[in-house]
Order: sequence, then C-alpha cells, then structure tokens
Amino acid sequence: MTRKDLKRLWFSDERIFIETVQGAVKSMPLEWFPRLKNATPAEREDYELSAMGIHWEAIDEDLSFEGFFNYNKQQADKQRNSIQELVKDFPMINLTELATRVGISPAVMRHYACNVKRPSAARKKEIEQTLHRLGEELMQVKL
Repeated sequence: MTRKDLKRLWFSDERIFIETVQGAVKSMPLEWFPRLKNATPAEREDYELSAMGIHWEAIDEDLSFEGFFNYNKQQADKQRNSIQELVKDFPMINLTELATRVGISPAVMRHYACNVKRPSAARKKEIEQTLHRLGEELMQVKL
C-alpha cells in the first residue's frame, strides 16, 4: 500500500482506522499508541503521509501502512513485544531520540513499537542498555 491508496483516516474512542481507495477498512487499537490516544483532535488531524505510512510530527508518532494490514488481534495480543510494552508504559519516551541514541533508524524503532518488526535479542539488549544509560544520566540531574 502507498499513500495514493489511502482514502481516509479516522479515530474512534478505542481505535485508529484507515480506508483504502479500494474500500478495505483496517484498524488497530489506540492503546498501542499512547501518544495518539492522548492527543487532541487537532493533533490527530495534523498528520503527513509518506511512502511507508503516517507521521504525526507534533507528537512524534509514526504508523506504517503495513502494520494495518498485518494486524491480527488474536496474534497481536499473544505476540506483543517488549518495545510495544515500553511505549505503552512510558509514552513520554521520544522514539526518534531513543533510536538515535541506540544508533538505529527511527523508522526501525517505530516498526518495533508497532509490532511490524520484532527486535532480535541483541537489539533488545542494545535498547535496554541505552535506556539504563539514560536513567543514569537522569539520576545526575540537579535542579
């Protein structure tokens, strides 16, 4: 799917939906994307389409088109990954900045967060170590 295939995007209280020009309607739970869930209606409407998906600059959120088409609720509930849990538990973490600190592409980090891709054990360890270093830096802050 490309941005030319997207007819519309909308939200319910619990889900984000897309409709293709071919008429296919797909959705994913908003609980997976705390920034979108907590965004104002104006922030939700302020998105850009790219070749790969949807980007909300103001709230630093990205969803891939692929995620909508690969989403299967039963499988997703069983296979949620630790990066998704991190984003759910700590929505204040900026994924773009975290990816930069880890040394990976922000798009790859967002794919992990959307469960489009699954991080390897080594990659999870890199992310974990980066978060621990960040925690140590924060412990040194004096206000």
